[in-house]
Amino acid sequence: MMVRAAVTGLLSLVPGMLIAQAAAISAQARGGPRPLLPTFEEIALARSAAPAAVSDSTTIYVLGDAGYRVAVTGTNGVACYVSRSWPESLEPHCFDAEGAATIMPMTMRRVELRHRGVSHDEEEREIQAGLTDGRFRLPRRPAMSWMMSAAQRLVNDSGTPVGRWQPHLMIYYPYLTAQETRLTGAPDLRHAVLTDAGRPTANLKGVVKEFIEPRSP
Repeated sequence: MMVRAAVTGLLSLVPGMLIAQAAAISAQARGGPRPLLPTFEEIALARSAAPAAVSDSTTIYVLGDAGYRVAVTGTNGVACYVSRSWPESLEPHCFDAEGAATIMPMTMRRVELRHRGVSHDEEEREIQAGLTDGRFRLPRRPAMSWMMSAAQRLVNDSGTPVGRWQPHLMIYYPYLTAQETRLTGAPDLRHAVLTDAGRPTANLKGVVKEFIEPRSP
């Protein structure tokens, strides 16, 4: 009976162990060089994240080997770039002024660190240290971003390319949890989705009507 109980106890741990192992593999797979695009192409992709009324006057960042740099200086406080959570993903993304001052520097820094092959743990330490020493800060009011590009090339949490999802807006609410929103269980991907729950970059995604196609520069 004692042996059976011990075996049962070990088996009960297996799902958690497998999940933890999969998460570690996923985090490790996110590291590595990102393919760099011609500047004009990256600018067009970045602008396609938001409607032209927003993105025509934005500041645009593009990725190089040394990190992100300003390629276009805007006038409306909005900033856009192409995120690359995974080596093969392309995620055009624009932020309003509050998001550009808070969430965007953290997400860009994550891409830069992953591009250099920095470990997941080191990445997390740098972001947390930046929040502590003031290099990064959290939003002081609701912050919004646009991800409406038809050119999205997304990768899911298991590392599988999935193409594009749906055009959406994101409202940032640091450290928001699923329990607080009652968005528990399998998400309804047609409406609202909570991502990064419990983290500084927690946000609610709301699906909008249409994708935006990149325009020729």
